[in-house]
Amino acid sequence: MNTDPDGGWSLVVPLKPLALAKSRLAAAAGERLRPRLALAFAQDTVAAALTCPRVRDVVLVTDDPVASVALAALGARIVPDSPGAGLNAALAHGARVVRRGRPAARVATLNADLPALRPAELDRVLAAAEQFPRAFLADAADIGTTFLSADSGFELRPAFGGASRRRHLSSGAAEIRLVGVDSVRRDVDTGDDLAAALALGVGPRTAARWATANG
Repeated sequence: MNTDPDGGWSLVVPLKPLALAKSRLAAAAGERLRPRLALAFAQDTVAAALTCPRVRDVVLVTDDPVASVALAALGARIVPDSPGAGLNAALAHGARVVRRGRPAARVATLNADLPALRPAELDRVLAAAEQFPRAFLADAADIGTTFLSADSGFELRPAFGGASRRRHLSSGAAEIRLVGVDSVRRDVDTGDDLAAALALGVGPRTAARWATANG
């Protein structure tokens, strides 16, 4: 984690209440395992992000009390989802909270469901993002978005949900086109997504949760 008080990226990570998270994963994982996997995904995502050299801090926007305790224990700053108006409002709120304390902060959003996240790959994405006022990384399907950034002095303007790659392009954000950053693109919504993440190699909490459920 970057400890320079004047530099580094602040990452805003949104997380639904666990009872509602990852609903499409229930068909593959079961209703009992689904919220536990959602928490494990977020824990592995945040833990990996916090070891990335360009990351100064991680702000988790959530109203879930269990997730708040678990992610705060890893070093995330917990911010309640006070707008309560959906994903994009939560992300914009998180970015505003960051810039109240550091008005010139570089801010990026990162999905909470990247259990295979590699710090070195995230570092490459952040390095590329530093070349643009706003930039984004498409998901593995080239339809959605897993990462959106705003340099100092620029608003984040998140447009996540569904075909967000097209909306972020239309908003003027530059698309980051890197090879070898699969772990930053591999979000998990379905059983097929989870299989792909497991093949990449997931973090320890997701691996342990999956092994316990399938042991």
